[in-house]
Amino acid sequence: MTVNTSRRGFLKGAAAATAVLLIGARPNGALAAGSDATNLNPFVRISADGRVTAIVKHFEMGQGPTTGLTTLIAEELGVTMDQIDYDFAPSNPAVYNNLLFGQFQGTGGSTAMANSYDQYRNAGAAAREMLIAAAAAEWGTDASGLDIVDGQITGNGHAAPLAEFVAAALTQGVPAEPRLRTPDEWRLIGKESAVKRKDTPVKINGSGIFAMDLHLDNQMVVVIAHAPRMGAKVASFDASGAEGMTGFVMAKTLPDNSGVAVYAEGTWQALQAREAITVEWDNSEAEMRSSDVIRDELIAAVQGDSTYQTKGVQTDTTALVDGAATIIDRTFYFPLLAHAPMEPLTCTIEATADGGAILHDGAQFPTFGHMTLSHVLDLPMEKVQVKTVLAGGSFGRRANPTSDYNLECAMAFALTDRSRPVKLVWSREDDIRGGYYRPAFAHRVRVGLDADGQIVGWDHRIAGQSIMKGTVMEPMTVKDGVDGTSVEGVADTPYAVPGMSVGLTDHARATSVLWFRSVGHTHTAYVMESMMDMVAEETGADPLELRLSMLPGDTPAQTRMAGVLREVAKLADWQAGAPEGRARGLAVHHSFGSFVAEIAEVSGGGADAIKIEKVFCAVDCGVAVNPDVIRAQMEGGIGYGIGHVMRNQITLTDGEVDQFNFPDYEPLRISDIGAIEVAVVSSTDAPTGVGEPGVPPAGPALANAIARAGSERVTELPMMGQVDFA
Repeated sequence: MTVNTSRRGFLKGAAAATAVLLIGARPNGALAAGSDATNLNPFVRISADGRVTAIVKHFEMGQGPTTGLTTLIAEELGVTMDQIDYDFAPSNPAVYNNLLFGQFQGTGGSTAMANSYDQYRNAGAAAREMLIAAAAAEWGTDASGLDIVDGQITGNGHAAPLAEFVAAALTQGVPAEPRLRTPDEWRLIGKESAVKRKDTPVKINGSGIFAMDLHLDNQMVVVIAHAPRMGAKVASFDASGAEGMTGFVMAKTLPDNSGVAVYAEGTWQALQAREAITVEWDNSEAEMRSSDVIRDELIAAVQGDSTYQTKGVQTDTTALVDGAATIIDRTFYFPLLAHAPMEPLTCTIEATADGGAILHDGAQFPTFGHMTLSHVLDLPMEKVQVKTVLAGGSFGRRANPTSDYNLECAMAFALTDRSRPVKLVWSREDDIRGGYYRPAFAHRVRVGLDADGQIVGWDHRIAGQSIMKGTVMEPMTVKDGVDGTSVEGVADTPYAVPGMSVGLTDHARATSVLWFRSVGHTHTAYVMESMMDMVAEETGADPLELRLSMLPGDTPAQTRMAGVLREVAKLADWQAGAPEGRARGLAVHHSFGSFVAEIAEVSGGGADAIKIEKVFCAVDCGVAVNPDVIRAQMEGGIGYGIGHVMRNQITLTDGEVDQFNFPDYEPLRISDIGAIEVAVVSSTDAPTGVGEPGVPPAGPALANAIARAGSERVTELPMMGQVDFA
């Protein structure tokens, strides 16, 4: 074997000291390569010293794309995870668009891995083939005998670091369809403990930059005095109380009259100044109802005929149910919920030397933020940049089609002479009272059973406020008047339910609403799986066997849903029954392309407090790129789902939100769940989402366990107040 000496490597490296190999894609999706970042937006960048950087087009809020997408590049290119870094992609929907969303760059719907899997593997494989071709030409050997392993190009008696061929690789043609490594060649994808999270060290040592960490030279901090009621406008304000306060700069009404921007030299000074300012609000178009009124309106809506029919024919189903031997009839209610990410909303805008602007943000939807700045600041799109930083959670809150907090910051920046950067800061109280919530929903379900206990009709009626109508997302998500996110999880259930109809009634606007982690599945899964358990109770069937009987395997979805049911039953030893003094509840759900089954095991019940002892989970998300990240997402999803059904709700009194912070909007505590055990189902299907699918089955699994423990079945959330938790 000829090993390239350090002298030769030094000379080659010196000659190519400025070379950088970029592999990306043209807007038509074709692979492209070059060395000029101004002409090519890459997915992978290889510098002259061989350092590899994955350009991550999805933002990081803890769900793992900075690890997953770098893994795909590293696997195909042939480098170790220590030899690859990551940068967030700039705002450019022509290249970094979410393939599910169209010409729009954004992270959501648990799509990060699903829509980037082929892109990033192809980019890494193309880089590998170009480097190998360059090495083969230099060595005068056949490229087919070469490979890259741990950053070294090896084979046919040669070995050298890939860094030595970066410049030469730029002269190679870009393979149109590079060969992807086969699963038997994988060293990273799907391998237990092979990949550690890339974002963990910087979060532990404090070097990771979140939007709240940004502090630009000469910046001002702005906080907004928001209207206490949705729809209220500023009538007038008096800032005399803040005049003379240390750090206070000025206060101005936002151009849309939605609030008063209070500027100061620092965050605390801005918050203090806001307290000293009085605002008179025009409530003529504000929401004035209380949440009890909204609840009653929703409950009433599902007692009558639905406005829209999205599955089956309601009148036909009504006749089937009315003629059944037994009818199970239940009404459910789900309150408003706040996202409450750990890092409250914040972003910063600064001017550029050429008259443009830069938005610094934990940007979940960079395209919308980009467009918002362009519009508000009257700048052409090419004069606006979006720089993405880490985000401390979102759960959907940062993915707002209105770009609400980007818009506020842009308006506040526009009210200045633009000579100083402006950092917008929301407090947690602003966020909890901010007016973007998972909408309240009501369901009424009537299930008819024949004399043999077989389902003959399933009449399902839903009422709630649409999150899509009136937004730019409406054309994508509303069909024949039905917002698909309001009925998902029921209208498209994989269960083979005889005589099923699903109706929807839109509820009049109550407040500003937004998708929430798992979107419509947060309420539909609870109802679907609670009703399945009630059918099992009524007929004396085993809950597992009942569900399996309704998944005959006529479709791939039925087969995969049955698969996770069997896997979680095996994990929990379902057939052996719950341990002495405990009860178990089962739920399964299909969302975002993935299938998740969960079993909640509780102690107590009846007159005793309920303790959640353990949750078992099985997930089928296709190829498991990183099993450890998948398990973490399931654990987080289970905690998020159970935390909200246990104790969370946003209530209104005369249109004003009653809650303000974690003391009265308490997230799950680590002591609430004794243990979680997750099984990842082996699969060769394309990867699907894991950020959200762990949430939907958690609530109904707990509800079913509580009912089987001898307590009252909970049909109105939150459970707290009806269930005493230990």
